[in-house]
Amino acid sequence: FYKSFQMPGGLQNMLGGVEPMQVDIPEENENEVGGEENEEQVYVVENPSLDLEATSNAYTGLAKLYRLQFIAEHCPCYRVEALKLAIGYCQATHNTVLYQRLHRKLSDCVAGTANGQAGAVPDVAVGAADQGMGERSFPALDLNWVDTRNKKAQMKLEKLDNDLKNYKSNSIKESIRRGHDDLGDHFLDSGDLANALKCYSRARDYCTSGKHVVSMCVNVIKVSVYLQNWSHVISYVNKALATPDLNDGNLKSTDHLTLVTRLKCAGGLADLMTRKYSAAAKQFLAASLDHCECPDLLSPNNVAIYGGLTALATFDRPELYKQVISSAQFKLFLELEPQLREVLQCFYDSRYGQCLKLLEDMKDNLLLDIYLAPHINTLFSMIRNRGLVQYFSPYSSADLNKMANSFNTSVINLENELMKLILDGSIQARIDSHNKVLLAQDVDQRSQTFSKAVEMAELYQRRARMLVLRSAILKANISVKCNARDQPDHNNYSNGAN
Repeated sequence: FYKSFQMPGGLQNMLGGVEPMQVDIPEENENEVGGEENEEQVYVVENPSLDLEATSNAYTGLAKLYRLQFIAEHCPCYRVEALKLAIGYCQATHNTVLYQRLHRKLSDCVAGTANGQAGAVPDVAVGAADQGMGERSFPALDLNWVDTRNKKAQMKLEKLDNDLKNYKSNSIKESIRRGHDDLGDHFLDSGDLANALKCYSRARDYCTSGKHVVSMCVNVIKVSVYLQNWSHVISYVNKALATPDLNDGNLKSTDHLTLVTRLKCAGGLADLMTRKYSAAAKQFLAASLDHCECPDLLSPNNVAIYGGLTALATFDRPELYKQVISSAQFKLFLELEPQLREVLQCFYDSRYGQCLKLLEDMKDNLLLDIYLAPHINTLFSMIRNRGLVQYFSPYSSADLNKMANSFNTSVINLENELMKLILDGSIQARIDSHNKVLLAQDVDQRSQTFSKAVEMAELYQRRARMLVLRSAILKANISVKCNARDQPDHNNYSNGAN
C-alpha cells in the first residue's frame, strides 16, 4: 500500500555519512501489505457483522491504517466508512502520500456512485449520496494541509538531523541512540518505512545496556511487521528474548511482562504468516491479557482469535483442554471472544456440526483481518479434518450417513474428504461405498502386541549381554585406558623447568 516518503535536502546529508551498520531490506517486502499472499486475497465480503469504529479504535499508527485499507478493499458495504476513518486518522500524522491516496480511493467510490455503478459502493453510500449528503460526508482533498504538513515534516527532519550531528560530534552514545530513535519515529510517522528501519537498526551500535537492546529490537520488530519481513521479525524477537537484562529480572515486573507479551505476540504473528501454526499457537498462548499493550501490532481480541484457531487446528484433544480451554491465562482472552470460546468447547465436546456452523458464521468477519484472511481456508480445513479423524478414532466402523449429518455435508462430499485423509495416512480405514460405511483397517492386536514384546525382549537381551561383557573386561583388567592427551606435554614442560 505504501511507497517511501522521500524528503529533500537534509535526508541526503543524514544518510550520506559512514554509518556503523547498514540494513538490507528485500525489495519485495518494502512498504507492501500482503506480500506473497496477495494472490489469495482476491475476494469480497458481503455480510460482515463488524463494528468498524470499535475495531479501528483498538489499534494505533500504521496498524490502524493498514487494517482500515484492507477492510475498504475487501468489503463494499464498509468501504466508504473505512476510508473516511482512515483519512481522519491520517491527518494526525505526516503521511501526506497516504492521505492523498486514500482521498483518491474515496473519490473513486463517490464517482462510482454518481455514475450509477452499484457494484462500486454499498447501498448505504448510495442512499447518502441521494440525500444530498455528499459534501458533508466526503470532505474534499485539502492540498493546503498537504503542503503545510510536508513543510513541517521537512523542518522537523532537518532539526532531528542537526541534533544527531551534534550528538555525534560530542560522542555521547546515549544521545546518539536517542537521536536515531527520534529519526526513526519521524520516518515512521511519515510513512517512510525503509528509512525508519535503517534508523532504528543503527541505534544498535550505541546501546549501552540490555534495556536499550530490547528497545531497539522492539522498534525494528514493529517496522518489520509493517513491511511483512517475517524472517526479520523472528530474528529480532529471538534476539530480544535472549537479552540478559530481560531474563535476569533487571526490569520492573510489569515492564518485563509487557515486553515478553509484546515479543510473544510478534513472534506468534510471524509464525502464523509463515504457516507454522502450532508454533504460533504456543506463542499466543504465552501472552498475558493484563500486559497485552501493543495496539500498534495486535489487539487482545486478535490474540484470542489467532491463538484459538491455530490451537484448534494443530493441538490434539488433551493439549487443547490443558493449554487452551482450562488455561487460567488464556481463558481471559477467550472472554473477549465468547463465540470462539463456544467453538472450542463444541469441538472438545465432539459437537462438530455446531462447531463448524459457528466457525462459518465467524468467517466473514475473520476474512476482514489483514493477517488472518490468507490462512482462513487452510485453518478451517485443518480443523474440519482434525474433527473427522477425532470422530472416527474410537470406532471400528462408522455409518457415513450419520457422519455426514454430524459434519453438515453430503455423503458424496464426505467420501471425498475421507479419501484424502486415508491417502495421506491420517485415518487408517477403508470406505465401503455400496453400504456407505467407513471400516477401520483390520489390525490383529494379538500379533501386534506379541511382536512388540519379542522386540523388547531382544533389545533387553542385547543390552544385558553388553553389560556382562563390559563387567568381564573390567574384572580381567584388559581394558585400554587412555591418558589425557595434554598430560605428557604438561609433564615435559614441568621437567624442563626443573
